[in-house]
Amino acid sequence: MVAHINTVAFSGIDVLPIEAQVAITGGLPTFTIVGLPDKAVGESRERVRAALNAIGLALPARRITVNLATADVQKEGSHFDLPIALGLLVVMGVIPMDDMAQYTALGELGLDGSIASVAGVLPAAIAANAASRGFICPGAQGGEAAWAGGADILAPRSLLELINYFKGVNVLQPPHPSEPKAGGAFLDLKDIKGQETAKRAVEIAAAGSHNLLMIGPPGSGKSMLASRMPGLLPPLSAMEALEVSMIHSIAGRLPEGGLVRRRPFRDPHHSASTPALVGGGLRVKPGEISLAHRGVLFLDELPEFSRQAFESLRQPMESGRVVIARANAHVSYPARFQLVAAMNPCKCGYLSDPGLACNKAPRCADDYQNRISGPLFDRIDLHVAVAAVDPLDLAMPAPTEDSATVAARVAKARDIQSARYASYTLTCNAEADGEVLETVAAPDADGRALLTRAAEKMRLSARGYHRILRVGRTIADPQDSDTVKREHIAEALSYRRVVAGRSLVD
Repeated sequence: MVAHINTVAFSGIDVLPIEAQVAITGGLPTFTIVGLPDKAVGESRERVRAALNAIGLALPARRITVNLATADVQKEGSHFDLPIALGLLVVMGVIPMDDMAQYTALGELGLDGSIASVAGVLPAAIAANAASRGFICPGAQGGEAAWAGGADILAPRSLLELINYFKGVNVLQPPHPSEPKAGGAFLDLKDIKGQETAKRAVEIAAAGSHNLLMIGPPGSGKSMLASRMPGLLPPLSAMEALEVSMIHSIAGRLPEGGLVRRRPFRDPHHSASTPALVGGGLRVKPGEISLAHRGVLFLDELPEFSRQAFESLRQPMESGRVVIARANAHVSYPARFQLVAAMNPCKCGYLSDPGLACNKAPRCADDYQNRISGPLFDRIDLHVAVAAVDPLDLAMPAPTEDSATVAARVAKARDIQSARYASYTLTCNAEADGEVLETVAAPDADGRALLTRAAEKMRLSARGYHRILRVGRTIADPQDSDTVKREHIAEALSYRRVVAGRSLVD
């Protein structure tokens, strides 16, 4: 007799159906797992053997063969423990095969027979529901699986609980979708005194999901401004929350079974490697740009990242997806993130202060900023110079406008954009391109004339030209302006790249 247990493997956030085939035959006592298993899958032998012993079942002294089909797909992870154990229980006559054919199962077994949490439960549950099957997962992740909407979800905490359920001795209550714990309060913009121009740029970036670069000396408030961005962004929509949660589930980072409700804010250290940023490693896990999907990726001290690391962001910034190519795998992850970056104008940071600047200024500024390529600069919509804080500003009372006030304007702009792009499958101005952009962001005659002259003098690329249109459209939205006017284009142009020691327009 051969048992057939449905389970899954993962390729990015895509779910691949896998069948665990288990047979016990005559011959020397062995326990063999085939089907391209990695080390974690190969070690399932000992975990399964110990878990069965813990509940009073011993494997027969015969030849045990487990085939994870399709055999040419690499099998990675410890979630194959439970399907292998269930296959053994079927061929040993402990539970009926007909019952197991209706389920997809995954989970890691402890040596005491407990079922431990694994990565990827949410996308696996969605795939099982699409295939009209029930779903068996670890008890701690039942609330996560329930978000998939399946009617028959079993979430036992131990192998014995599951056996008793199929024998009719025990009842497993269906899990309910678990709500994430409320996060802490957002940091407030009113904590920042002065820097009105930078605050305005942050608001525009939040309203249209535009990439933003802040350049200024140490202590000018660049990191403080970036850390206030999450408090300005609207919450994820239902579809966005599900999409983001699937990525975090694959990465094993989903918070206590609940969906991700807040837009992600990822701030990796500048020592992060290229695989840490874009994804990769032995099991091709999602990187920071995918974990920041539909949220913010904050790169502080941008030039201090390795050149290869931050240049690898160029393609995902355009396509909203990253493809990780390896000799044995090609894996794709969503990566529609908003880049917020900060940097000093030069190595010492005090380019504009003759009393503090090093003796290499201004040449050091060119050397420092040249670590970042022109194409990457061109992909950033808003460039803002953040000056050192004036001591008089620090002595003034706190600003009256807080994050809630700004967030209301951002939400209004995002609602307008959602309605505008409903038929285009887009969500915000930063995603508009081509004919759509020319339709929704066409400036009036004065605005077109200004943009044309500026494009010639500033030598804007086609990408830079279109980014001016996007930013102009975002500036116009909160003002209920159907047309992008000259003043909107002028403000958008003021946020183009400032080259050290030169004006925007020579």
